[in-house]
Amino acid sequence: MIPNDTWREDALCRQTDAELFFPERGGSTRDAKGICLACEVRTQCLDFALDTGQNHGIWGGVSERELRRLARARRAEARAA
Repeated sequence: MIPNDTWREDALCRQTDAELFFPERGGSTRDAKGICLACEVRTQCLDFALDTGQNHGIWGGVSERELRRLARARRAEARAA
């Protein structure tokens, strides 16, 4: 199944340098997260990242570490259901 990604057309990150959302290890995520906070498709972006197993970069306003934590929590919920 191909995920619906039409939300990308409205993503604020499209108007910004993509490198900002893929900082070097230990680099700041603050600017990228700030853009995400103002983005109207932030939730769809985060859902896409979780649904497709993205583990690099800033997605939906969360860092790689936060994304991994959310993915683990989602898998644990699925197992419990």
